[in-house]
Amino acid sequence: MNIVDDYEIIPVIICGGSGTRLWPMSRLAYPKQFLKCNPLSNKTFLQDTQLRLKKFKNICNPIIICNVEHRFIVAEQMREIDINPSAIILEPEGKNTAPAITIAALKSQEISNDPILLILPADHSVEDEEKFKISIEKGIPHANQNEIVSFGIAPNKAETGFGYIEAEKELDFKKNNGSKIKKFIEKPNLEKAQKLILNKKYSWNSGIYLVKSNTILNEMKKYEPSIYSLCKKSLDENLYDLSFQRLKENYFSKCKSISLDNAIMENTNLGYVLPLNAKWSDIGSWNSLWEISKKDSSGNVAQNNTLIENAKNCFIKSDNRLIVALDVEDLVIVDTYDAVLITKRNSSQNVRGIVSNLISADLKEAKCHKKVFRPWGNYISVAEGLNWQVKKINVNPGESLSLQKHNHRAEHWIVVSGIATVEIAQEKKKLNKNESTFIPKGQKHRLSNEGGELLTIIEVQSGSYLGEDDIIRFKDNYGREGI
Repeated sequence: MNIVDDYEIIPVIICGGSGTRLWPMSRLAYPKQFLKCNPLSNKTFLQDTQLRLKKFKNICNPIIICNVEHRFIVAEQMREIDINPSAIILEPEGKNTAPAITIAALKSQEISNDPILLILPADHSVEDEEKFKISIEKGIPHANQNEIVSFGIAPNKAETGFGYIEAEKELDFKKNNGSKIKKFIEKPNLEKAQKLILNKKYSWNSGIYLVKSNTILNEMKKYEPSIYSLCKKSLDENLYDLSFQRLKENYFSKCKSISLDNAIMENTNLGYVLPLNAKWSDIGSWNSLWEISKKDSSGNVAQNNTLIENAKNCFIKSDNRLIVALDVEDLVIVDTYDAVLITKRNSSQNVRGIVSNLISADLKEAKCHKKVFRPWGNYISVAEGLNWQVKKINVNPGESLSLQKHNHRAEHWIVVSGIATVEIAQEKKKLNKNESTFIPKGQKHRLSNEGGELLTIIEVQSGSYLGEDDIIRFKDNYGREGI
C-alpha cells in the first residue's frame, strides 16, 4: 500500500437491536436485521450491511457483535454470502452501543495495529451504494487525524424517531462537505423537530461512525473508564464456543447500559460530521418501510395474500390469511401466523410501546414467532392443545438435531419430503416420504438429514408438558450439550 492507502478498515456490525417498531414481523427472537423485508433487496439487512462494503479498498472481514441467542442466525447468514467474520462476539445481555463498540475496538487490536473501525448498525437500508462508498472514503482522512466521524442524513421531515447532530457550519450535501460537531440532540418532540429541519446545520444521526481504534478507546477511558475496564476484563480470557467468542458475563453484566452518543459523542471535542446522501433509511417503522416500497397508483403497498378496493396510501402485508381492505386510508395492516397489527401509518412509531405492554403482560407473541429458527433449520407450530402439539420441522441438507431425550413427552414423526435418518436408542434407520416412526417418552433419539434436499417432517407431540426446555442434549453439532 502507498501512503494514501496505508490503512485498514475493519467493519464493526452491531446486531443487538430488537426491531420492536416492526412488530409483529420483527420480534426479539428474530428481529429486523435478520429478515428479508427490504423491498430493495432479496437479502437480509445484515447481509446487505456487509455486501455494500465489497468494493471498498483495504476492507477486512467484519467483527460482528450480537446477542448469544442469535449466534447461529448470524453465522448462517454470513455463510450464505461467503463471509468468514474476523469475530462473532456474543453479548450475554444487551448493554446498548457503548459497551459493544468498546468490545469491538479492543478485539480489533488483536487483528491489526490501530485499524480504522467502520461502525455500522445491521438493520439499515442504503439504496445508492456508490454514494455511500464515496462518503465513507471521504471520512478516512478525518479518522486518520484522530477525529470521530459520524454521518448525517439531510432531514426531509420533522422526524421524532431520530437523534439530530448540530454542526458548527452548514452542511453541503451536494459536495459532501462536513463540519466539526457542535452537539448531539436526543430524539426531539415534534415542535422542536419542526424548527431543527429549517436549519442546514442540523442532520439526522445515522448511527454510522468511522474512527481509529485507539481514538475511541482513549475517549472511552476518558469519559467512561468503568466501561473500558469492564469490557477489557470481559475479553481477558478467550472463551470460544465453536467459532463464537463469549464474554465473561460477571464483568460485562456490570457495564452501564448507554449509547455511544451519550457516553462519548455528547462529551468529546473530536466529533466531525459528514453528509451521507445515499438514499439511507433505518426502516425503523412501518411508515418508513411504506415510504421506500413500490406503490400502486393509489399509494398502496400490498404484499402476499391481499385484496384491496378503494384504499389509499396503505401498507398491507399477509403471511397467513387473506386480508381484504375496503374503503380505508393511511393504514398499516400486518398479519402473521399468530398476530395482527392494525394502526394508522403515521402512528407506527408507537408500536414499540405496544410491544413493551405485551412483554409486561408476559405474552409470548411479543418475543417469539410461530416459526422458530435453529442452526439445523426451523420449525413452525401448526396447532396445539392442552397436552398435544403439532409442528412442521424443516432440516437443512447435511444437518442434524441433537441426540436428545424428553422426560415429559412422546413424539410421532411423519416424513413429508426428503429422506430422514432416525436414531432411536441403538437403532438407526432411514425413513422415506409418507413413512413414520414413534419415539417414546424418555428414549434417546436424533433426527438427521444426510441427503441433498430439504427434509420436512410433521411432528406430533403428546405429554404432560410440551415446553422447549424439556430437552436433555447428549451430543450436539452446535455446542449446545446440556443446554
